[in-house]
Amino acid sequence: MKNITVFCGSSFGSDPIFEEQAILLGQTLAKQNIQLVYGGSNTGLMKAVADGALNEGGKVTGVLPHFLQSKEIAHKSLTELILVETMHERKTKMNELCDGVIVLPGGYGTLEEFFEMITWAQLGLHKKPIGILNINGFYDDLIRLVQTMVDKGFLKQINRDMLLISDNIDELLEKMRNYEAPSVGKWISKEEV
Repeated sequence: MKNITVFCGSSFGSDPIFEEQAILLGQTLAKQNIQLVYGGSNTGLMKAVADGALNEGGKVTGVLPHFLQSKEIAHKSLTELILVETMHERKTKMNELCDGVIVLPGGYGTLEEFFEMITWAQLGLHKKPIGILNINGFYDDLIRLVQTMVDKGFLKQINRDMLLISDNIDELLEKMRNYEAPSVGKWISKEEV
C-alpha cells in the first residue's frame, strides 16, 4: 500500500486518546512511506492525523470542496491540496488516490464516507481493504449492529468480514496488507436467510 485514505472527525472528541491515536497513525504512515490522503481540513482529528504525518516528513494530500475552503479550514502545510466542487467528488477523488481506507472516530460525515466506501467494495467497484481503528471501543456498537445485519439476513458474513478491525495501528495495517476481497455477489436469496 502506497496511499491510504483516512476518514475521521473534524472535532477532537471527548477523550484525548482519539487525538493521540490520530497523530500516531499519521506518524506511522509517514514512517512506513505510505502517503496520507484525507479531507484537507485543519480541524479536529483531521488536523491531528495530517500533522502527525507531516511532522515525520510524510506526504499528505488533502481533498477539499471549495465551499469548505472558503470557511478557512483548509490545512496550509499539505504536500498537495486538491479542490473539488462537491462532497461526492471529494469521496470519489479520495477513492481514486488510495490503495486502502482507515476509519477513525467521527460523526455523521465519517460514517457516511465509511459506508459509501464499504458499499462500493461490497458491490465490487473496488477491492481495497477498509480498516476500522477501533480506538477505546469507539466502534463497538457499530460492529454489533453490522453483526445484527448478518444475523437478520441483510448482510452475508463474507461481506461483514470485509471490515478489518483492530485497536492497534500496526495490527490493522498488517490486516490491510493481507486482505483479499471476496469474489461472491452481495445479494442474498430467500433460501440463504
